[in-house]
Amino acid sequence: MTSQSLLKPVRLGALELPNSVVMAPMTRARADNAELAPTDLHATYYAQRASAGLIVTEGTWVSPEAIGFINVPGIYTDTQTAGWSKVTAAVHEAGGRIVSQLGHLGAVSHPDHFGGRLPAGPSAINPGEKSFTPSGPKDTVTPRAYTSAEIARTIADYRHAAENARRAGFDGVEIHAQGQHLIPQFLNPRLNQRTDAYGGSAENRARFLIDILDAVSGVWGSDRVGVKLSPLWTSGTAFTADEETLTEYDQLLKRLNDSNLAYLHLIGAPGTIEERVTVFSRYRAHYQGNIIANLGFTRTLGNEILDHRIVDAVSFGAPFIANPDLVERFAQGHPQADSDRDTYYTGHANGYTDYPAFTIA
Repeated sequence: MTSQSLLKPVRLGALELPNSVVMAPMTRARADNAELAPTDLHATYYAQRASAGLIVTEGTWVSPEAIGFINVPGIYTDTQTAGWSKVTAAVHEAGGRIVSQLGHLGAVSHPDHFGGRLPAGPSAINPGEKSFTPSGPKDTVTPRAYTSAEIARTIADYRHAAENARRAGFDGVEIHAQGQHLIPQFLNPRLNQRTDAYGGSAENRARFLIDILDAVSGVWGSDRVGVKLSPLWTSGTAFTADEETLTEYDQLLKRLNDSNLAYLHLIGAPGTIEERVTVFSRYRAHYQGNIIANLGFTRTLGNEILDHRIVDAVSFGAPFIANPDLVERFAQGHPQADSDRDTYYTGHANGYTDYPAFTIA
């Protein structure tokens, strides 16, 4: 079992990992306090999973305006930063490495999160998604368009969040640029119809991400910064992975070669190993830096994609929920436990920290 590629060490920028298994970011909605601060429960949860080569936290709000889901922690206040300090200390004590994923939901948020005020997006266009509010899922609304001053302030929010992540003792940060969040909204020509420096051409629509990267890298150094992207994302009325979209992502990947990142965390597509190799080979053709592959990988598929030498590490989300010792289970060939979907986003410790490590009866 020790010959498995998943179990081999890998270097991602300045991050030295003892294995190539990454715990993917997963919203778990356990910050059910007024400060939206991580608690001792978060510290226990992440420390239980510290045998991963790298842990990426749940997407974490960079400001109050970033909020778009219930009970998700932020990293924009001193109280939140102090809570995350307990998390990183626990993970490091357990021998792990952890980076903070910095996120912002933009136009996919809802007025219910802002006392009735509209959320903001790149343009005043409804993304046609669902927003998870305190009273349940609701349709998104037409947002107000960001002013130039608000764009500058949002970039500063990312910088401040990166500074807080450094104060909290993280090993680096990952920019949440996947799915339907704010950065992909700026990248999307259906949602971004600005006529200033942040709209129009594909290059201009990518400027928001590049400016955020520059701000965050100024705090951390680019070799401790990752970016998570999902070129194949399809949802709502605006996100469609057509060839035009994929071609624009090809060009973005080429542009990111100049950023000297620790890694790109890229979401692929489900399917056979041949289908997955096709997707990640396309990414690799345009990006020469480190790639973490994500989406529905098993131990077998993870080892196979690494053996093709087109990615450098593989991230696992749902398997880590019920298997805090996932790396050891991979190493020993132990079966994986099943998770309870009803407790993914609720339940306090139930379905969060009460999954045991494997024991032989």
